Amino acid sequence: MAGGGKSRHARLRVRSVGPEPSASVGHAGHNAGPTETVTVLVRRSATSNEDRFVIRRQPRMKVLDLLVAIQRDHDPSLAFRYSCRVAMCGTCALRMDGTAGLACQTAVPDHLREVHLAPLAGLPVLRDLVVDVAPFFARWAAVTPYLVPHPGATAPARVRPDSPERQVIDPALDCITCGICYSACSVSEDGRDFLGPAALNRAMVLIADSRDASRSERLARIGNLDGVDRCHYIGGCTSCCPKDLDPFGAIRQLRRWRLTGIQGIPTP
Repeated sequence: MAGGGKSRHARLRVRSVGPEPSASVGHAGHNAGPTETVTVLVRRSATSNEDRFVIRRQPRMKVLDLLVAIQRDHDPSLAFRYSCRVAMCGTCALRMDGTAGLACQTAVPDHLREVHLAPLAGLPVLRDLVVDVAPFFARWAAVTPYLVPHPGATAPARVRPDSPERQVIDPALDCITCGICYSACSVSEDGRDFLGPAALNRAMVLIADSRDASRSERLARIGNLDGVDRCHYIGGCTSCCPKDLDPFGAIRQLRRWRLTGIQGIPTP
């Protein structure tokens, strides 16, 4: 997994909360003062219902801190994933108030009253907030997501930082394979055959790389029925990427290359 790029520090919308959890859904509480507690409603796989937890607020809380507090102080059986806490591993991806993002990166505002947490959409739920990422990585693997060197190449390849291919590659390079773009994609979520935004973004990076020997094979692969033509041009993948990548732009680039050929980038 690659890391080190820009990251988007998300912030949850403010909600007001009344005596009952259902009374707060969809109501804004912008005029309320800071709260001492946050009500967290978590979708549970055993019942398909939401369990309600009231968590004491701590300074500079992230959504991941809410989950850790629930597991530590209220319900040890709650299942969720996390690892690095610095938005590099991508394992803590979930939906917060319906929007996919990283729990470790999403701040809990001082005035937040309530938040709804659910697993990523478009992937099978294993337990609570844990999803099976095998379908996502099967599509990732389908584009051969690693550089294939030229046969017999012995000298180090040199790609100047200001070269045309680097200008195309660098903005798309820091994918952490979190699956958020896949979850936000209405085509992927619908269960159709579609490689998905992350796999197509990776294919674009490698097709643009003059050191790679599989450019023609990848162009053919992304032109199949499950490739770029499946995209409906909604752009939800780009709007939710926690690393500020533009997989929607990568898909448009791939479509242009299929129609007009790759121009301005050295041929492998």
